[in-house]
Amino acid sequence: MRAAAEVATDWHRDPEDPCLSWAELDFVPSAPSAKKGRKPDRYLGIRIEPRQRELFTDGNEVKYFAVVTNDFDRDGLELIHWQRQKAGTIEHTNDILKNDLAAGVLPCERFGANAAWLRLNVLAYNLLSVLRRTALPKELERARPKRLRFLVFSLAATVLSHARQTIARLVGAFDEVVVRLSSVRRRLWQQGSVWDATPLCPDTS
Repeated sequence: MRAAAEVATDWHRDPEDPCLSWAELDFVPSAPSAKKGRKPDRYLGIRIEPRQRELFTDGNEVKYFAVVTNDFDRDGLELIHWQRQKAGTIEHTNDILKNDLAAGVLPCERFGANAAWLRLNVLAYNLLSVLRRTALPKELERARPKRLRFLVFSLAATVLSHARQTIARLVGAFDEVVVRLSSVRRRLWQQGSVWDATPLCPDTS
């Protein structure tokens, strides 16, 4: 992989990760490894240049990886981000489940109860992933649960019921928060959510 990646000259820097670059690789596998009658796959080279290169245990200053795909339509960087989002780096998913959610502490000694507990945590992780990708703003697309807790879920408000409507009244000057939450509810409504589209009413008094 390193020999193939080093022949690439047109490296593109990831604007969200200055340590990562990617490039299209002009690579065709040997005849025995290629399926007959099938178009050769697309190879994307990934180059990792961490700031503290000398800390690599193998002595290399640069790491090379590859993503192999049959998708020739999407942008290369978009494909790399998509591959990572589908648990391409499962360690990040485990970290969130154990440290941000509650999968790191089992509730009891019963196997069935612990299995149900882990399933609930995975369901919570999946729901948060759907929320981030379909409803929240672009800057929160990679937000961890702790950040979402402070920006979305744990907001001081008074819940009122009036004229068959449920209203969350935020106390204070929370115009930016109101706009954010209103846009979230609007996107969920457009996605077919069962929530009503009642606008949030801030109390600025």
